[in-house]
Amino acid sequence: MQHLLERLETDRFPAKVTQLSHGLTVIHQYLPATSVVVADIWVRAGASAEPHEWSGMAHFLEHMIFKGTKYLPPGMFDRLVEHSGGMTNAATSHDYAHFFLTAAAPYLADTLPHLAEILLHAEIPDEEFYLEREVVLEEIRASYDDPDWLGFQALCGSMYQCHPYGRPILGDEAQLMKHTPNQMRCFHRTYYQPENMTVSIVGGIEEDRALSLIEDSFAKFRAPSECPPSIVEAEPPLISIRRTQMYLPRLEQARLVMGWMGPGVEQIQDAFGLDLLSVILAGSRSSRLVRELQQEKQLVFHIESTFSLQRDSSLFTIAAWLKEEHLESVEQIIRDRLAQLQATPISEAELERAKRLLINDYIFSTETPGQLAGLYGYYQTIATAQMSAIYPMAIGQFQPLELQCLADRYLSPECYAITIMQPC
Repeated sequence: MQHLLERLETDRFPAKVTQLSHGLTVIHQYLPATSVVVADIWVRAGASAEPHEWSGMAHFLEHMIFKGTKYLPPGMFDRLVEHSGGMTNAATSHDYAHFFLTAAAPYLADTLPHLAEILLHAEIPDEEFYLEREVVLEEIRASYDDPDWLGFQALCGSMYQCHPYGRPILGDEAQLMKHTPNQMRCFHRTYYQPENMTVSIVGGIEEDRALSLIEDSFAKFRAPSECPPSIVEAEPPLISIRRTQMYLPRLEQARLVMGWMGPGVEQIQDAFGLDLLSVILAGSRSSRLVRELQQEKQLVFHIESTFSLQRDSSLFTIAAWLKEEHLESVEQIIRDRLAQLQATPISEAELERAKRLLINDYIFSTETPGQLAGLYGYYQTIATAQMSAIYPMAIGQFQPLELQCLADRYLSPECYAITIMQPC
């Protein structure tokens, strides 16, 4: 199967990847049937890149990018994009920050240079820094009112005790108050450099025009800086059950969130297999735990399983909403079903159903320029863009015994992290 993946990575990728002379990566796909173009700029400058004492800096910088430059005062970039009928937004994760622009093809030349300007030459004025810090602080405080966010963050902190994946992307109030504009400028000039950036551009623009526009727009980067290094330690495997108990006010239903560490992108084949196991366990209405715990025994109000691919170590979770009196029994049933998954191969019919769901989801998520640009940029940032194209074929090749081995390797019923939330 590994040979098949390597061949597909080269043969089936529909876009073209180009590296410019200064190191910037460009991914382009021409879609002549649409007049829309999406430019999605991905930067290897997520929360994992932060020095520990600068926690929250990557997300805070995402806000400050839109405060403009010496030539674009605060608010001007948004007005220019809106005036041309376009839209823009951004997001930050542990592995990346990305900024995307959607525009009609004739207006891309009027808007992309401005996006490049704020990304490469962010001014980060002192006054705007302190004003925007209050906005970020309010975002952090609002997250404290979300029990699902609190439970997930507690789970990550329990699982990742060495790796930055255990830290909240937003940072925390105390550390954020210590950040300075100069530190942020240093972080920006260290990581917002061409070798860390990918421009993914998809839609109604031909390759020559797209490359020319990108070369002109992203020609001048600031002189690099060097902020304190981010120490990324390999997370040792879980060897026991790590429990976190939380009591929250105004919580109407108890929560149970269980987590297992999966492989990073270097073992992408295993990661795809865990995606299948996620669907088989609790990824659809016909999944095992959904049928048993929600529909038949009615022990939970809702249960779901998710698999999140990350660069260094992926995350497999099972979460349930339920009454307090069912917490212990539901956890034990989940453990028993994991043991069953390791002992007995999945039936061909169940496996084929899970494959269809994932392959169809992939097809539905690659229909628009924005979806494609995001998919390519994400994979290029954590691995290579070409890997995005092998997913459907790789999923289709899995056999029951392979998934049984993956369940045994990664989904131990004796080694996991669990966060339980109950009303005060």
